[in-house]
Amino acid sequence: MVKFAYASILLIPAAAYGFAPSITSAPVLHNVGNAISSRPAFASDKRRSIAPLSMASSSALQMSDAAADGEKSLGSKIFEVYTKTANAATTLFPLWTVLFTAIALKKPSTFDFFTTEYFTAALAALMLSMGITLTPQDFVEVTKEPSSVLMQFSLCYGMMPALAFGLGKAFGLDAGLLAGMVLVGSINGGQASNLCTYIAKGNVALSVLMTTATTVGAILMTPFLCKTMLGAVVPVDAAGIAKSTIQVVLAPIAIGMTANKFFPKIVKAILPFAPVVGVVSTCLLVASAVAQVAEPILGAGMNLQIPVLLLHLVGGIVGYWLPKLTGFGEVKSRTMAIETSMKSSAFGFLLAKLHFGDYIARVPSAVSVVWMALTGSLLAVVWRYIPVKEDE
Repeated sequence: MVKFAYASILLIPAAAYGFAPSITSAPVLHNVGNAISSRPAFASDKRRSIAPLSMASSSALQMSDAAADGEKSLGSKIFEVYTKTANAATTLFPLWTVLFTAIALKKPSTFDFFTTEYFTAALAALMLSMGITLTPQDFVEVTKEPSSVLMQFSLCYGMMPALAFGLGKAFGLDAGLLAGMVLVGSINGGQASNLCTYIAKGNVALSVLMTTATTVGAILMTPFLCKTMLGAVVPVDAAGIAKSTIQVVLAPIAIGMTANKFFPKIVKAILPFAPVVGVVSTCLLVASAVAQVAEPILGAGMNLQIPVLLLHLVGGIVGYWLPKLTGFGEVKSRTMAIETSMKSSAFGFLLAKLHFGDYIARVPSAVSVVWMALTGSLLAVVWRYIPVKEDE
């Protein structure tokens, strides 16, 4: 039953295509005597009754146009209602994040159904919902300016690890929690950043490229940073990361772009549903991760909650103003801010679970899942209502 319900959520956009406003072409009508026929009219027919043809055809076409207008009006009304509802729901993204988190903390068993298979499927759905908004040309344009990717890469693996270490020391975290904090700061950008970039009117293609770059970079950078800053080696399954990157990020994006190219009418009809699918997927991902470690999160206390919150919040602020002050435009600065703020906390939790002997080291990643999603979604919603100049 749960499988059917989740599949239904993902199939809503396709099903709703049937409600999309359409233009109905009226059949070409011809007159034979006093009757209306859909067969081709012969020259003799036309000569016999030109006046009745004009009158009858005009009347029939008017009726057809009226019916078409009625159908178009109904479809437009349905989409208008949906659009208003979807915009409201998307704007309340931070609220849904808090609500799902609260449920996961209070009753973790609620999300027991969300197994690894569903977790992967939700990430893929999130990427697919973004993929249909892109074209290959978007990536071509992005690669013409690699400075943006290099800037964000340096923020991800330079500023954020140093900030995490500094906050951990400032709040007097013990060795285990400090290790977990540094790990959060040293991991790649999260896939949910692509959705928040879309909501914030950033550059989605650039966001996807940055996410992919930092994900691939994690193969080398995460173990290196942990060894350098903590003196501990964190083994990373390079082949596994590469495989997951292809399955969860690259493949859905490629499928979405392919659909956009070869089936533009269908994509245009379901495009308004992309943010909703993304929001639902992200909320389920956050809730599932929180539910698995609800007890450690509740027992962490404010001494850990505050530095983790500051890590994502300050990271987002610096990630916006540093590019802005060094000459990058508004859209790129927003994109880099969200990418920098939103880390792949679930991946950090997995690494801590597998490769850190101290159980407490995984708690910062669990706490980070919540603050990462909340901070990113808040930035996205705020920027959604701040206009961007056309030349930026």
